[in-house]
Parts: sequence; structure tokens; C-alpha cells
Amino acid sequence: MKTSIIAVGTELLFGQTVNTNAAYLSDRLNHMGFDVMYHFVVGDNPERLREKLAEAFRDTDLVLLTGGLGPTQDDLTKETVAGYMGAGMYEDEQVVADLRSFFEKRGGAMPENNLKQALLPAGCVPFYNASGTAPGFALTKDGKTAVCFPGPPREMTWLFENGVKQYLGQFMEKKMYYRVIRTIGIGESDLEMLLMPLIDGQTDPTIATYAKEGECTLRVASQRDTLDEARSAVDQMIAKIDTLAGEYIYSYDNEDLNEVVVRLLKEKGLSISAAESCTGGLFAAALTDVAGASEVLSSSYVTYSAAAKASELGVDPGVIGRCGVVSAETAEAMAKGAKARSGADIAVSVTGYAGPDD
Repeated sequence: MKTSIIAVGTELLFGQTVNTNAAYLSDRLNHMGFDVMYHFVVGDNPERLREKLAEAFRDTDLVLLTGGLGPTQDDLTKETVAGYMGAGMYEDEQVVADLRSFFEKRGGAMPENNLKQALLPAGCVPFYNASGTAPGFALTKDGKTAVCFPGPPREMTWLFENGVKQYLGQFMEKKMYYRVIRTIGIGESDLEMLLMPLIDGQTDPTIATYAKEGECTLRVASQRDTLDEARSAVDQMIAKIDTLAGEYIYSYDNEDLNEVVVRLLKEKGLSISAAESCTGGLFAAALTDVAGASEVLSSSYVTYSAAAKASELGVDPGVIGRCGVVSAETAEAMAKGAKARSGADIAVSVTGYAGPDD
């Protein structure tokens, strides 16, 4: 089912708030087999929101909206959607009760403007919000459906997982399955050319390349009648990718490089130490970001100055004098010193220029 997402809120346009809701919903919807065609962001302006609704419904049959369901005067998503779809409003008794209970538990009086949140479009399917005060709802007319969520991510995700996801099940036509492959040591254009025999003329599964800092990823996706069929199609395509680009692949399951390194060290029963200069401990920090890194990382040395390299790692000052602090010879000496002092199976050293004055 073709789908659009509209995020409502002037704070999004000002850059005061990051639109994480759209990313969350796109991920969940793609897994369910929905085709997300558009993302829109619009401020708290009913005329512009109405224009975007019309634009979204021209090309898609399902529109998910986040934000603008609060109690204040600039929260107008609900009223705009109801007006666009020709629905009146009614006061939902359960929302009223939930609101009064919410404020009673907090030990304070409920501001009267909160009752605005109990007004819902006539004929809608309400989604009661146990994570906040604003309910969501779904409203359908002439085969077009709008689903509205509150803007706070915690409330939006709670409603999706506890009501909206089940509601959307009725629209699922096919099952989507995808895997993300992570590669290193090859650029995006070179990777695409390497895989062109598979990419050229592709239908299903599809292969998409994405450049990231220091690496490239591949998204292999299939949409079939059953999840097993989609999974099988993706696995078969990945086997073909492996024959062409296997030497560059470090993860078939969207793992970060540091996660893979720690996992492989554990599997092989190896320990590692680090000696760092310009990175100031970032290499070791990347490893310790992974749970269980203490099983493989024995020690880490941050030796920023030449004196520290000599005293902590035993680097010969003569090597530094002849070759310089930033040199292959000094890096080799740092690694050997770290390995000797730590007793680790592997030692990695990093040196370089941290800035124009270093």
C-alpha cells in the first residue's frame, strides 16, 4: 500500500527538534510491506497542512501524521484532518476519563484546555494513549485513510506498538523482508560497478547502495506473498552478492565494525591492546562501546607526547628523532611496546596529526 508520512510542527522546520518519528515509522512500515513514497514536514499552519494532505492523498492511499494533537491553540492537526475528510467532532468519554485520571494521579487540577484532546473526528477509530494525554485516531473516507499520532516520540512509538500496528494489518498486501550488508575498503561507485550484473534490470529482490563515512552499505529487499518467500529471495541474492564482493563484506546483518571486531576476537579467543596518540583513546573507546569488550580488550595506552611514548611504551627516542612522531616506524614501535607490556595477542597503534599545530 502506498504511504506518505507528514510530520507537523514548526519546531521541526526551525531545527529545534529532530524528526525521528518519520525514521521510526518508515522502518516499521517497510518491514510490514508498506511502500513509503513521501515524507513531508509542515509547520503549525492548517492551510499548508491541508495542502500537503491533498498532495499526499493524490499519490498514496495511507497518510500517517505525527504532531499537532496537543491541548494548545496551535495544535490543529486533528481539526484539519477531520475538516479535510468531512467529519464532525465528538467528545470521547473514555478520553475525558483518562485525562481526569492522569491529572489526579499527578496531584494537580486539569487545565480546562486539555479537554480539547477529548474531541475526536466522528467515525474514527480511536487509539487511547496510556503513555500520555493525546489519543491518536484513524479516519477513512473513499478508500483513503489518515492515521494521526501525537508528536512526542515516546507517545508515538507506544501508540504504534499498542494499537496502530494491529490496525494497519488489514491493509497489508505483501510481506517485506530485507537485510543490510556492510562493506569496507571499496567506494560506492566501485561497489555498484562490481555488482552491476545483479543491479542492472533488477526487479525483486532489489539492491540499493548507500555511502557512509568510511564504508558502504547494501540493502537487499524483497516483497512477496509470504515472509518465508521474501526471506528466501533475499538470502539467494546475498549469496550471489557474496561471490562478487565477498572480500569487502564485514557484516551480513547490519552490524557496526566495532561489534564485528569484538565478536570475532571472542570467537577466536584473542585479546587486543591499543596504543594511541592523536586519537586520544577513541580506538579503545569504540571497542568498549560494545558489551562484553572486557573479555578481549586487555589494556589501552594514550601516549600523546614523545616522552610518554618512550616512558609508557618503550619507544626508542632515537626512532622518534630520526623518523618523527608521526611515522610508520614510530607507529610500529608503539604497537610492539603495547603488545610487550600488555601481553595481548594483538596490538594496534594509532598516530597522526590531530590538527595544524600538532
